[in-house]
Amino acid sequence: MKKTLKILISFLALVLVLVGCSTKENSNKDKKVLKVGAANIQVVTDILEATKEDLAKDGYTLEIVNFSDYKQPNEALKNKEVDANFFQHKPFMEAYNKGTNSNLVQIQKIYDFTGAFYGKDIKDIKDIKEGAEVAVPSDPTNMSRALRLLAKNGVIKLNDNNSFTSTENDIVENPKNIKLVKVSLLNLNEAYNEKDLAFNYPDKISKLGLNPKDNAVIKEEKEDQNYYALSLVSRDDNKMDKGIEALKKALTTEKVKKMIEEKYKGIYSPAF
Repeated sequence: MKKTLKILISFLALVLVLVGCSTKENSNKDKKVLKVGAANIQVVTDILEATKEDLAKDGYTLEIVNFSDYKQPNEALKNKEVDANFFQHKPFMEAYNKGTNSNLVQIQKIYDFTGAFYGKDIKDIKDIKEGAEVAVPSDPTNMSRALRLLAKNGVIKLNDNNSFTSTENDIVENPKNIKLVKVSLLNLNEAYNEKDLAFNYPDKISKLGLNPKDNAVIKEEKEDQNYYALSLVSRDDNKMDKGIEALKKALTTEKVKKMIEEKYKGIYSPAF
C-alpha cells in the first residue's frame, strides 16, 4: 500500500513539473519578439534595456541587434531583418531614404544629444588660429550640423547661417581661412588628437574622457539638438503595427525620462 502511495505521489509530482514546464513554454511562445537595430551606443542600450519590463507586460520580448557601423541598421530595417532601429536622427534617415529609394519613417523622438567642437589646445573659439584644421563629419547631414555650429559662433559665414542643409559650398566668408577636413563619424576621436578642432558627439567623445558640458569649445543650443533628436525609426509598412506602438509607449514612459535626466544630466535630455 505504502509502495503504491509513493508511486502515486511521484507520478503526481512529475505531472505537476511537466505542466509547469509546459505552461512556461507556452507563456514564452506567447511573447512576440521585437528586434531593434542599434549601433553600440551606451545610452541607446540603457534606454532599450529600461523598456524590457514594460514590453514584457504587453506580450513582447525585446531583442537588441547591434551593428558596427551606421549603414547596416538601416539596411537591416529596409530588408525586414529588424522591426525598427534606434540610432539616428531624422535628417540622417531622410538622406538614407533619398539615396536608396527607401521608405523608413520617424516614429518618435527619444532624446536630444549635443553636437560640439573639441580642441586639445583651444579652450576659447576666439583663439582658433589662422589656417587651423577643423574636422567635420563626412556625411552630408552631420556635416551640415557642424557647419551650422561654426557659423553660429562666427568662425565662418554661410549663405544662410540658420540652414540645416548647408554644404561647404555655402561658405561665403572664412576669415581665419580654416581648412575643413572631412572625417567619418567612427573616426572623430582620432581627429580630436590630430586636428586643431574636431566636431563630435557625446557617445564617442566620452571614450576620451570628455563631455560637452565640461569640455566643449563650442556646443549647440537646445533648439538645434531637438532638430537632430535621436529617434525610433521603422518602415512605412509596419509603422502602425501593435509591436511598434508598444515600443513607442515603452520608450516614452516617465521611467525612461527620469533615467535619462538623472544618469545623463547635461549630456543627453529627453525629447518627448
